[in-house]
Amino acid sequence: MQVLALVWGLVVFAGFCVGLVPCLGWLNWGTIPLGIVGVVLGAVAMSRANRERQPTGPALAGLLLSLVAVVLGSMRLVLGGGLF
Repeated sequence: MQVLALVWGLVVFAGFCVGLVPCLGWLNWGTIPLGIVGVVLGAVAMSRANRERQPTGPALAGLLLSLVAVVLGSMRLVLGGGLF
């Protein structure tokens, strides 16, 4: 589950980076909901890893990548006039 959280975070962050390109900011409308799913997935993976006493590195990385994509993608939409 941790690897899934990491891969999901990488995909969402890559989508966010593409959304930074001018005229492609509309991609953030898709990456923000996927990023929220990634945050939840990373949090669940971290809690399961803590319960099973496993290292939480991949889950934490996926959680942080998804969280950065959600926060910065939202800011990009607000600054670009995509959200009112």
